[in-house]
Amino acid sequence: MALVDEITLQITAGKGGDGVVAWHRNRRNQKGGPAGGDGGKGGDVFLRGVRQIDVLSKYMGNNTLKAQDGQNGGKRSLEGKNGSDLFIDVPVGSVVTNLSSGEVYEITRENEQVKILSGGKGGFGNEHFKSSRNITPMEHTDGKPGQSAYFKIELQLIADAGLIGFPNAGKSTLLNALTNSKSKIGNYAFTTLEPNLGVFESYTLADIPGLIQGAAAGKGLGHSFLKHIQRTKVLIHCISVELEDVLQAYQAIRKELQEYDNRLLKKKEIIVITKVDMVPYIVLNNVLESIRHMGNEVIPVSIHNNESVRNLRVLLKRVLSS
Repeated sequence: MALVDEITLQITAGKGGDGVVAWHRNRRNQKGGPAGGDGGKGGDVFLRGVRQIDVLSKYMGNNTLKAQDGQNGGKRSLEGKNGSDLFIDVPVGSVVTNLSSGEVYEITRENEQVKILSGGKGGFGNEHFKSSRNITPMEHTDGKPGQSAYFKIELQLIADAGLIGFPNAGKSTLLNALTNSKSKIGNYAFTTLEPNLGVFESYTLADIPGLIQGAAAGKGLGHSFLKHIQRTKVLIHCISVELEDVLQAYQAIRKELQEYDNRLLKKKEIIVITKVDMVPYIVLNNVLESIRHMGNEVIPVSIHNNESVRNLRVLLKRVLSS
């Protein structure tokens, strides 16, 4: 199932059931006092957090959702049944905006439930209007409509660390080496279409699809994936040693982060120089010297060198736990 990380839905709570006009009947079927029951309440609408990040895809092609209406009142003073509530599953990390009121909801925990729309109240049956002055009331009221609005749902992944960098920086390969993830790997300069997740120790790592220059301005996948690193605790900045100018590549990505949200530059960062087995030691040493003055943790890694991967594991665990 493809990842859908942004969708707009028209959502409506249930309508209240109508009250009815009815009468008690004796054994001779003669009309007695009023016995029209009230209508049931319409179903409410709730957001519900789930761990399935591709769950929004099930709403594609069906973007109009409605809770169940309340049942109409019945004879013999029977109240109508309340309508069933509607639960809309959204991935943990979703930001949901009511486009009518501007109200914003954030779902940050699995199984978290938040009511976003209330169902309509049921109408009154004629028994409700009985009084000493009106012993045979003919009045009844219809149920009220449920609240309705358009909602925009945006997924912002909640991961402990996000792997960022240009396409072909080795992020997917590194994610596979650090976790039990099995993301697709290819030696090409095209961005992947969705984030991949993996578990490292007790932490969640996200391989954020490759950025390009101009991403902050919407080029390439642009904002579609820059937003996914807003909630990460640590940025793992992957840079291939094969690039002609590693420092320039690092600064280019940092510039995109700054232009999108300056707060991203304040996150903890590990700079990982990848594919170090592809160049001679002297070239690698020059690359490391060119970037170490940036003040962040810098570590060379080759997935073909178990010791380098272990060193990264130790460093990553220390930074994540601090």
